[in-house]
Amino acid sequence: MTESPDSPVDEESCHRILRALDIIGVRWTGPILLAGARGARRFKEYRALVPGISDPQLTLRLKQLQSRGLMERTVVPSTPVQITYALTPDAEELISALQPLSHWSERNLPTRSET
Repeated sequence: MTESPDSPVDEESCHRILRALDIIGVRWTGPILLAGARGARRFKEYRALVPGISDPQLTLRLKQLQSRGLMERTVVPSTPVQITYALTPDAEELISALQPLSHWSERNLPTRSET
């Protein structure tokens, strides 16, 4: 049975939401997913689209996203070896699910310069 959007969230759903927030709440996760949605495929492209992130931090976050099934890493056998990263369908679904939250925050939260 599908619950309507106005139905109260049960305890198990609440725990799942908290686990999802644990994933997206990790620093740099949002900007990395956004970079992937904007077409980044190579490490340098991600670094260019995520200003302020260090190489070790980007490496760590890409590995974490890969282990969560949100990022796919492909090794292209060439000289030199090329490694590409792409969003998985789950990551694309997550980004779509976050759109309403983004719209809500635009309407209800001040910008960084206003805080």
